[in-house]
Amino acid sequence: MAFNKNNIKIHEHFKVVPSSSTQTTTIPFTFFDIFWIKFHPIERIFFYTLPNSQSHPSFFFQKLVPILRSSLSLTLQHFLPLAGKIVWPSESQQPKIQYTTNDGVSLLIAESDADFSHVIENSPHEASLSRSFLPHLESTDSSASIISIQITLFPKSGFSIGISTHHAGLDGKSSTMFMKAWAYLCHKIIETKEESPTLLPELEPLFDREVIKDPNELGVTFTNSWTEIISTIFPSEKGNEHSLNILHFEPKLEDSVRATFNLTREDLNKIKQMVLSKWEFYDTNESYSKPQTLSSFVLTCAYSLVCYAKAIHRADMEKEKFSFAFTVDCRARLEPPIPSNYFGNCVWGNFISTQPLDFIKKDGVFLVAKCIYEKIKMINENGVLEGAINDGYDKYNYLINEGFGVFGVSGSNRFGVYETDFGWGRPKKVEIVSVDRGLTIGFAESKDGNGGVEIGLVLNKHVMDLFSNLFLEGLCSN
Repeated sequence: MAFNKNNIKIHEHFKVVPSSSTQTTTIPFTFFDIFWIKFHPIERIFFYTLPNSQSHPSFFFQKLVPILRSSLSLTLQHFLPLAGKIVWPSESQQPKIQYTTNDGVSLLIAESDADFSHVIENSPHEASLSRSFLPHLESTDSSASIISIQITLFPKSGFSIGISTHHAGLDGKSSTMFMKAWAYLCHKIIETKEESPTLLPELEPLFDREVIKDPNELGVTFTNSWTEIISTIFPSEKGNEHSLNILHFEPKLEDSVRATFNLTREDLNKIKQMVLSKWEFYDTNESYSKPQTLSSFVLTCAYSLVCYAKAIHRADMEKEKFSFAFTVDCRARLEPPIPSNYFGNCVWGNFISTQPLDFIKKDGVFLVAKCIYEKIKMINENGVLEGAINDGYDKYNYLINEGFGVFGVSGSNRFGVYETDFGWGRPKKVEIVSVDRGLTIGFAESKDGNGGVEIGLVLNKHVMDLFSNLFLEGLCSN
């Protein structure tokens, strides 16, 4: 069995079914789920180092893989819908998740001869490399998988777990919860030799869709909006609106590099002081007075995205109009609030109210930070779904038609992805690979736990050089 052109050798392909499950489960979609029905998969990789003896192929495949596989099966017993499919029956107005006996999750076992240290380095390296360690997420006209997983060995170095998730099935908080549950059970099996350890209460998912109220029938509106958008942007899909094929947002890989940048707590404080020092000069009869502090999210997004926009603009002067949309977790913001362990989608997207050229102005970081802060404050005061229709599909269509570059963010520094320990230590690196499908930054807490954050992005090589210079120069000058 030889390595293919992507440095990958496929050893086995399993369908992992939930342990001892005989029940059938059907879960309806909420309006939160429907919003993402055609969205590209969210793809993340966890990289782990191993001692030399444990990363030898014979030991790894004969000892470690069975533990990972059996603990995955045990975990799926708690997360049954993830082993099912998204379906959209012809007689149904909306899609749903359906799990039947013997449904399972695709698990690919692979080996790579790539240099592990090169794969996990922060400095720019070929964007296509990480895609070798990710599984394909199956979607057809009639059904779509919710997750798929690939475990890849790097002999004498470590291994990775790549997971592709269907955004209509679960949001970032839920996918992280699933990975932590799997890691916890795997760790327990290694530690205690128990075959079926008990899952921590905080990692037990709540699938009850009745907790999501939809008095304004947003679900129907969103379904109709998708139908209209699909027919307009993809005329060939007209008449096939119930198709569950995920839309093609191809990764930008040619002449592109992937890199990770860190903002320490000290860096964030520098940016915060710079932003707050400018507040009085601009704040003339505004709705919101100068804040006492700013969150890491506001500071990181404002600083990183301004560097991103300026790098794109310097490479192509015609690209000068930008906007930013971000999602907020609605669990604690709904009326009434819903439990934090609610599993599915409970995030909503919001556009900030910047002017078209704000991202490339001299004071761009301040202008963008102020708009993000004010948007979050407005959400907290007026409700998370205020203006949901106009601030979603319609706003996005308008911006795209007007030639805006629309930035996004994936992940969160609150997820604690670096706590995901399967029993062989914390991840050496966690990477959101799907940022290569758009103008998106990946967002996570700093792996050293010092209160900083890390961002990942994929750019054309020349644009990445410009971004890196802007990013580092800005921190030195503040």
